[in-house]
Amino acid sequence: MDQLTAMRVFSEVWRLRSFTLAADHLGMSAAAVTRHVGMLEAHLNVKLINRTTRLLSLSEEGGNYLDTCRTVLRELDEAESTIAASMLSARGTLRVGASRTFASVYLCDLLSAYARTHTEVDFDIENFDEEFDLVERGFDVGFLDIRPTRLSVICRDLAAYPDVLIASPQYLAEHGKPEAPADLKRHNLLKLTGRLQQTWEFKDRIGLCSVAHGRGVLKTPNPEMARAAALGGMGIALLPFPLVRDDIRQGTLVSVLEAFDVGRSLRNFSLTYLNRSKLTAKVRTFVDFTIAYFRDGADVPALEAVA
Repeated sequence: MDQLTAMRVFSEVWRLRSFTLAADHLGMSAAAVTRHVGMLEAHLNVKLINRTTRLLSLSEEGGNYLDTCRTVLRELDEAESTIAASMLSARGTLRVGASRTFASVYLCDLLSAYARTHTEVDFDIENFDEEFDLVERGFDVGFLDIRPTRLSVICRDLAAYPDVLIASPQYLAEHGKPEAPADLKRHNLLKLTGRLQQTWEFKDRIGLCSVAHGRGVLKTPNPEMARAAALGGMGIALLPFPLVRDDIRQGTLVSVLEAFDVGRSLRNFSLTYLNRSKLTAKVRTFVDFTIAYFRDGADVPALEAVA
């Protein structure tokens, strides 16, 4: 038995005081209406409606149950209306998971730009040092600086960037500026754990070389903390270019070993989300806005935007 349908039929029969009129209104046969009410009464083991050839009347139990049916059906209809509205109009809370690097570089400007035209959406943000599971965490969208390993999510690359080796002028004045990758063995290094390998790879016109880290004076999974340590003169760090671009421009951090490319390739910031066919309006509009934001290069501080 479909109990919700039976409850709706029962409520309509009493509202119209007629099995026949309820059948017409619900698009059912009179026999189907009678059957639904009968199954509901059998399920509850109580008489809900007293019937005669001329008159319908509610039993005491029927009157009490009718109030419950109306409450349940009203709340169900309101919930369905809310969901239907969410599919058509961007509103409600957007839950966003983001890597700390992406959050530091892009997220506030992106959310601010989106919010200017979608005023009924607010945001719940969490930041992570490693890859996170969009489904398990209950996020609507995610921003990663590594490719996701889950195959159940859609991934769109947003911006490509290199890693750069940086230090403060103060540190270089005290310890000297390395001229070749092998010089790093004599320097204090600020290490990002969980993201980089135990060796840093450098490439120049001659080829590719790898060097072991020097003295690790700081280990952290947080790129912002490594950046702050570098600004404080603690050592040399390998960080995403967008995170330190302004520092390099202002001269508070200096790029070192500029003649070498660090690593084998550019990295990507990526947007992840679930199956597009089931997205609510707030998620769909945010995904479309984010892709256009990076494609059009609106104040995006990265080496290049991904087309």
